[in-house]
Amino acid sequence: MQNLAPIALFVYNRPDHMRRTIASLQKNVLAAESKLYIFCDGPKTDADKEKVEQVRALANEVSGFKSVKVIARRDNLGLANSIIMGVSQLVSEFGKIIVFEDDMITSPYTLEYFNESLDKYLADDRVMHIGAYMYPLEDKNLPETFFYRIATSWGWATWARAWKNFEPDIDVLMKQFDVEKRFNFSVEYTMNFWRQMEEFKAGRNNSWAIRWYASIFLKDGLSLNPAHSLVHNIGHDGTGVHSNIEHMYGVDIAQKPIKYFPAEIKENEQAHIAIRNFLKKRKGSLVQRGLRLFKQWRAKGAAKKAL
Repeated sequence: MQNLAPIALFVYNRPDHMRRTIASLQKNVLAAESKLYIFCDGPKTDADKEKVEQVRALANEVSGFKSVKVIARRDNLGLANSIIMGVSQLVSEFGKIIVFEDDMITSPYTLEYFNESLDKYLADDRVMHIGAYMYPLEDKNLPETFFYRIATSWGWATWARAWKNFEPDIDVLMKQFDVEKRFNFSVEYTMNFWRQMEEFKAGRNNSWAIRWYASIFLKDGLSLNPAHSLVHNIGHDGTGVHSNIEHMYGVDIAQKPIKYFPAEIKENEQAHIAIRNFLKKRKGSLVQRGLRLFKQWRAKGAAKKAL
């Protein structure tokens, strides 16, 4: 396979997570032929400096790829700005990109899936995003890959032609939503995507991902997704920027290559039903939710003490 997409890995102050992420990427079929760019954000506080330096030392030791370039920021950009700037830089140079954060465990075939998808749908403007994660769905009869509206951020890829539509201004995005669009954007209000938009506007989160999903949605764009997840997020341990301690999104990673890619550029209705059902049921009963919140509160306290 020629002209592989560059890999952008965004890291900050979690050396143990990063080490596991790198180790799984090194096992990918196309790792040795791929260029890796590691974007290291600068420390936000003096307390972060030691872990930031550990991450940078680890980044400078990475091998197993065609090339490795470490971009070490002097200042703290924050995850959102770091990703926006890094993605913009690489798509400008290469026309496409594969993106990971420092808490993604990949299948040996994740890079292969991304590169084949990027080649196959290069000229299809409605396809704007390639996702590698998929919820643990009950429906086991879905096609191997399918198109859907949601743009997942746990391992993803895109093209310069799609990224040019990214709108960072939350007010510009929100004014384009009516009641019907909010309903569909939130998967019939089974997921809090619209609330994430409101929280960003209120300054309670700094998510690049919700703005990217909204940008795609408003262009009537689609994302390609695997029915069986090709990545697993290990950041739901209280260490992630926007992650609670959760287990509902845990998956067993696919251990075989993707062979099927849909020819028709159309949202898959069977997948919509399966995803909507998962999102609707994922939190369980009120009692189960209460117990989970208590466990999260207790675990976060323990994590803070450990630091």
